[in-house]
Amino acid sequence: MSDPFTGEIQMFGFNFAPYNWAMCQGQLIPIQQNTALFSLLGTTFGGNGSSNYQLPNYTNNIACGQGAGPALTPRSMGETFGSDSVTLLISEMPNHTHGARIYNQPDTAHRSGVPASGNALITPESSPILAATPTVTSTFPLTTVGAAGGSQPHENRQPYLTLNFCICLSGVFPQRP
Repeated sequence: MSDPFTGEIQMFGFNFAPYNWAMCQGQLIPIQQNTALFSLLGTTFGGNGSSNYQLPNYTNNIACGQGAGPALTPRSMGETFGSDSVTLLISEMPNHTHGARIYNQPDTAHRSGVPASGNALITPESSPILAATPTVTSTFPLTTVGAAGGSQPHENRQPYLTLNFCICLSGVFPQRP
């Protein structure tokens, strides 16, 4: 493996930072102890810029490139965005329908109000909203199919593999163009 550059970020599959590397967990670093890295990062990720600066924070986050692309939101270096969970609004739900299959159980012994294999819960004779004819003569009331979900948030994170991001504190200083 070649020598790493100062400020280079790599992923490691173990739970510690190698020698001359630091975990990218948003910690404050004194400028006097790491002037080379400060000259590259500045206060992009935080810090006061006079006595300390902050390393990138990849804890519960994922890397995202900077810039803009077609149909993408512009992103700047050091920006954080997104959320772990989301509650969908009615306006975000696509228009859709839920079909219901209802059939007539000719055997009266299999007609019941409790679900059981081979039984029918309702029949045209027992339901005022169904007709005895094969054609539809009425519509279901709005309360036939109720709302579901309870407005609870759902998981919004992509599939992930636990890796640790580390930044090189001391390595080859990159040449400026």
